[in-house]
Amino acid sequence: MSEQSTSGGHGGNIKEIAARRGCPPEDILDFSANINPIGPPNALWNVLAARMQDIVHYPDPESAKLVQALAGQYQIPAEQILPGNGTSDLLYATLRALRTVGANPCVRPCTSDRHRDLPLQPIERLRRAVIPVPAYIDYRQACERANIEVVPLPLSPNDDFQPNLAMIAAQLQAGDLVILGQPNNPTGRMNDREALLALADQHPEVLFLLDEAFAGFVTGYTSLAGCRENIITLCSLTKLFAVPGLRLGFLAASEELCCKIKQQLAPWSVNTLAQAAGKAMIGDTDYISKTQEVVQQNREILCRALAAIPALQIVPGAADFLLIRLDSKITAAELADQLLQQAKIAIRVCANYEGLDERYFRVAVRSEEENNRLVAALKNILLPRQETGSFVGCGSRIKKTPSLMFLGTGSDVGKSVLVAGLCRVLLQDGVRVAPFKAQNMSLNSYVTRDGGEMGRAQVVQAQACRLDPDVRMNPVLLKPSSDVGSQVIVQGKPIGNMRVLDYVRYKEQAWQEVCRSYDELAADFDCIILEGAGSPGEVNLKSHDIVNMRMAQYSQSPALLVGDIDRGGVYASFIGHVEVMAPWERKLLAGFLVNRFRGDASLLADAHDFVEQRTGKPVFGVIPWLNNLGLPQEDSVSFKAGLYDSAEPAGEHVEIVLIDLPHISNFTDLEPLLEEKDVWLRTVRRVDELGTPDGVILPGSKNVVADLAWLSQTGLDRAICGLAEQGCQITGICGGFQILGKTVADPHGIEGEAGSLLHGLGLLNLTTELAADKTLIRREGKHLPSGQPVHGYEIHHGQTGSSKSGGTGSGTVSESLLTFADGASCGSADRTGRVWGSYLHGIFDSDPFRRWFINTLREAKGLPPFSGQGAQYDLEPALDRLAAVVRQEIDMDAVYRLLKI
Repeated sequence: MSEQSTSGGHGGNIKEIAARRGCPPEDILDFSANINPIGPPNALWNVLAARMQDIVHYPDPESAKLVQALAGQYQIPAEQILPGNGTSDLLYATLRALRTVGANPCVRPCTSDRHRDLPLQPIERLRRAVIPVPAYIDYRQACERANIEVVPLPLSPNDDFQPNLAMIAAQLQAGDLVILGQPNNPTGRMNDREALLALADQHPEVLFLLDEAFAGFVTGYTSLAGCRENIITLCSLTKLFAVPGLRLGFLAASEELCCKIKQQLAPWSVNTLAQAAGKAMIGDTDYISKTQEVVQQNREILCRALAAIPALQIVPGAADFLLIRLDSKITAAELADQLLQQAKIAIRVCANYEGLDERYFRVAVRSEEENNRLVAALKNILLPRQETGSFVGCGSRIKKTPSLMFLGTGSDVGKSVLVAGLCRVLLQDGVRVAPFKAQNMSLNSYVTRDGGEMGRAQVVQAQACRLDPDVRMNPVLLKPSSDVGSQVIVQGKPIGNMRVLDYVRYKEQAWQEVCRSYDELAADFDCIILEGAGSPGEVNLKSHDIVNMRMAQYSQSPALLVGDIDRGGVYASFIGHVEVMAPWERKLLAGFLVNRFRGDASLLADAHDFVEQRTGKPVFGVIPWLNNLGLPQEDSVSFKAGLYDSAEPAGEHVEIVLIDLPHISNFTDLEPLLEEKDVWLRTVRRVDELGTPDGVILPGSKNVVADLAWLSQTGLDRAICGLAEQGCQITGICGGFQILGKTVADPHGIEGEAGSLLHGLGLLNLTTELAADKTLIRREGKHLPSGQPVHGYEIHHGQTGSSKSGGTGSGTVSESLLTFADGASCGSADRTGRVWGSYLHGIFDSDPFRRWFINTLREAKGLPPFSGQGAQYDLEPALDRLAAVVRQEIDMDAVYRLLKI
């Protein structure tokens, strides 16, 4: 197989390579082209979007703004700069100009201070081009097209193609042109800068064309642009800034040479977008510094890994690529074919470089994860099976567990439910699947069997997989405790309260825990379905993201972006998200899912076509609006939207009011009541909404201190006490239980000011002290007044006891309501039994207890006990119903193709 057949003599012909492999171009991992591995600067997309409106006009033929920017950056006169449509265009134009100018331009022998007064010296007509080889193949081709004789000077492979300026000097004649890569392509070797300048000074009758296409990747390199009048430099912007499809470069030469070369270029050779992009990019020194750091680090790691393969010999260099000699029974072309067929990896075979034989190939330095894939594939081909082992870079994994990520256009668009649905579909299809969300911000949490705390949504997803909840599925949980701070829970354990900026600083440490959890979980299962948080389009959060695109990149997950069409603007949101994504993010985005649609999905076909034409990404399905699904909601967004306000039943029923505390937590405790046909559950935020219900429930609270103050400010505290006096049943769960007592003390400043003491409603003879340590425990036991079984979990800092005994433990309260299997007890009631509370979250999940509770309300209202069986709070049927919808409405064949299972 010839190199010409694979890439037209150059690397990067990805479409032709993919066609030969029989796969989409995006499936090819391209090591044949040497482009910046970190992708274009983020600011580039804003510039291109802003200048798109200018494409209806011709570009500035002089590229004046770009030239001025280059002149300032390189500190040379604007007249000595000539932009072009890539450096290849400029290379060919330069050689045509030097061959056809007639009386050749004049140059000074040197531009140093001591030579500035010397007269201009004519350079004879260009006769020869002296080119040390191996070298970029277009040097010779451009010379031959300009009818310029090429004098190749072979560099020795025995000393790794070390540049030899003395050899060049010995061959020079007046009127020669020396063409050098700085660094050389394909060897990556560099010439000494001062020695090059000295050579140019010693031969003023010779022109030197220095190709600095890859110089921007070399740390500490200073361009030779403008240093001597007999030096022409070619500078590529497409490689350094990763925009080869945009095509942009420039040359620096004497003013007279620039004028002559410009005559060989077509008018308007640099388009409007390229000019704008170049002006924006060249001054981005932070981007260039980051590039050099990443390339240097990844290059060193890749060199070490490849050098460990006996069949490979690395040529030392300084560029963003490596020249490698293959000492094996197979040729480089045969190796390239095997890599393409087995691993969909493209490399650059170098047999068509002068001075290189069939053993040589070149690979780009890419990201660490991609470099790992290359090394693993090479080992698989070149090493005996028993010696392949595994190559792992810093925090990277060779074995990729199939995975898929659900992102959202915002919070509460339904991605948690869709993850659960897809997990159940995969489980039904025999796949061992687990859910994962790197970071969850929620006041709905759950305690695992081993006492870890995690987000409730991932618990439901685990149940969809028929797995026990595991904190590795949600390694970071944030529980907001104020408008600017949250309690941070890592690996199931609270590590403290942090304000936003404190947590941002902590995030890199949290990221390490996230990666560890994911790797452990992925090793245990066949497939992972990940969930993002909020929106990946929140540009203010991208720099410290650990849950959206960064997690997709780490897990190598294709992603689907979920949008809630019921909110409106879903297709504009899809397009907007793609617009603010960096190239690597767009590559990970596989397509879109439309959620919560009411109507005939066929009516959306035109919109789907429009989105795919605009973004290149398809819509994978339309999920209908699902009424009364019977699954816990994602977060308080749904609760605040009124989804917990059930319709008033037509027949006999009881009315239960849920107090919507500002810091409400674990409101899913009330979900089972929504399933009961004789219960009217509604939420209340103001006194005038309270009415005369049969029962009032004070739910959990993440900040009891603040919520007590709010109850006092709104007057709801007095109104609730008034209802209690009228015989209304008042129930408190966890934080609500503490609120029912006499006082809440906060000596450690857990929820408010250290040492604060607030008065509760005083409906129970209890006092609470917020302790530094958090209670996290699963419970199973009995409700003593009813004799009914209960189960759930405790999550609280508070230690509550009778004000008479002064006890502080939840098990020391008088007249406990609940006893547990381990002998502990919890809860308390007043003497009437109508005011009661406990720390047990999930108490209403027990069907027998929930029915007993509702019947007590019915009896107090004068209604007979409910005849027949009440609701059965079982998520299994709901999960199966959800899975049936997901299977029908999502293109599951396409999903399985993404998962590659």
